[in-house]
Amino acid sequence: MIKKQLIMEKALELFAKQGFEATSVQQITEHCGISKGAFYLTFKSKDELIIALIDYFMMQITSDIDYIVRNTENEQLLYKFYYSIYHAFHKHSDFAKVLMKEQSQTFNKDLILKMQYYDKLVENVILAMIERLYGEEVKETKYDLMYCIKGFMNMYSQLFVFYNVPLDLKLLSESLVEKTTLLAQHTTVPFVTQELSQMFKQPMSEVGPKEQLLENIAQKINEMQESIEKESLILLKEQLIEPTLPPAIVKGLLENIRNHPHCKWVSYLLRRYFEF
Repeated sequence: MIKKQLIMEKALELFAKQGFEATSVQQITEHCGISKGAFYLTFKSKDELIIALIDYFMMQITSDIDYIVRNTENEQLLYKFYYSIYHAFHKHSDFAKVLMKEQSQTFNKDLILKMQYYDKLVENVILAMIERLYGEEVKETKYDLMYCIKGFMNMYSQLFVFYNVPLDLKLLSESLVEKTTLLAQHTTVPFVTQELSQMFKQPMSEVGPKEQLLENIAQKINEMQESIEKESLILLKEQLIEPTLPPAIVKGLLENIRNHPHCKWVSYLLRRYFEF
């Protein structure tokens, strides 16, 4: 196990038991069996470690639901959306628990801004899904519907994250599909307008300049062993510099890298860059 991954996994065990503030770097290094010097060669501070954990968790969720919304037929879209969300929260329940707790208590500005960033990305995915499914029928109520879906995500996650309620992913997803459909069909009095929604703080750019994206890709290529995913990422980097490949080939290359642990977020950014 590489050192960065070890530190993140062992720190998460402590954060889940004690919270962010009560856990010291000394406790983390002792739990990992490494020196403080080794820790600070990997992370500049405990806050940087926390942000890295948030990035890892939220990148998985955001990239997965974005892929589902872009590639699933309408009949199964809501079900797969909810299933993916709760599967992720269940799989990473320790971190989901500490994150939910800390969000309501933290005064850490960087943590707050980071969560606002991912929250806005998730909102954009949900709105795209709503517009696909219901179109003009929910023109006036789509923002209210988006917040209802976010509320479902939060409330039902708490049942199995904090209260250990047995989780039947299939039943839960089917139940929320029914509730969401009823709201979409019968809600007539909007509260959240587009103007009100636009008043909320916008996040930092999700893609950034092309040069920044190229730098990110180059770093990932250096981290990877020889594989079809690495070859695909190299071709995508070349496509970013000088487009020569037809869209079908680019889509195939993106599909090749989508589930690689080093490429999930890069795949998400490239899909948005190429508008797939």
